[in-house]
Amino acid sequence: MKKILFVTDLYYEAKGRLYYEEDLFLTGELRKDFNLVICNPKDMNNFNEEFDLTIFRNAGPIANFKEEYNLFRKNIVSKNLKTYNSFDGKGDMNGKDYLLELTKKDFAIIKTIDNLDDFNKLPKTETYVVKPKDGADSIGLEFLSKDEVFKTVDAADRNTLIQPFINFEYEVSFYFIDKEFQYALYAPDKSRRWELKEYTPTKEDLDFAKSFIEWNNIDHGIQRVDACRDENGELLLVELEDLNPYLSLLDISPQLRDKFVTTLKSSIQKVLDEI
Repeated sequence: MKKILFVTDLYYEAKGRLYYEEDLFLTGELRKDFNLVICNPKDMNNFNEEFDLTIFRNAGPIANFKEEYNLFRKNIVSKNLKTYNSFDGKGDMNGKDYLLELTKKDFAIIKTIDNLDDFNKLPKTETYVVKPKDGADSIGLEFLSKDEVFKTVDAADRNTLIQPFINFEYEVSFYFIDKEFQYALYAPDKSRRWELKEYTPTKEDLDFAKSFIEWNNIDHGIQRVDACRDENGELLLVELEDLNPYLSLLDISPQLRDKFVTTLKSSIQKVLDEI
């Protein structure tokens, strides 16, 4: 039987979420069909050559193990490592520059810049959101006025993202395996963003989410399209998480969870069969 290295950090603490519970559940399910070992991301480069497939899951922010992650990315190419997700995505697995690209391509996204010279391209608002490109889980996030933005952000710095503050109605996330939609969740109370409920998307909602899945076009893996509903009722992309999206698996119905796990197993098996 082929061997899987499941990369996760069971000790990482995330606000409002229990990463370790999700991955313990998921590994428990995958072990029923696969030969699997759990590994911390800081140790993965010592072992992944000994396994047929590396599944990269709830490992926490890359900033916590940047050196190991960069080596891992190099090894994928130089040693032809097989991974899940496939590392051919254009979203979060490569940082946040894709937000700039999607802004220029005029996708339905919260407009984003990394250059103060482009400030006039943003919608005018009283408050702007400033955050580091390599941030995660709101690390380094600030809410500033225009004057404060120009005082805080180094004009020569291209490692900071600037966006208008959106007074949204709610946040909603769409979850996909490969290019197949699985479920959607939303936070009806925006002050409690991790108190999620199942959401039934409209055709327009799915068309919105699928436009980013098609743009990204990864070979295989799990993706989460995070969006917000603005005051005009339009969906805007917040983030395209194609590296290790938290799935909120323990917050969905047993029926949806079983369907997700079954689809995931089929996707993983397809990758293993091609090795």
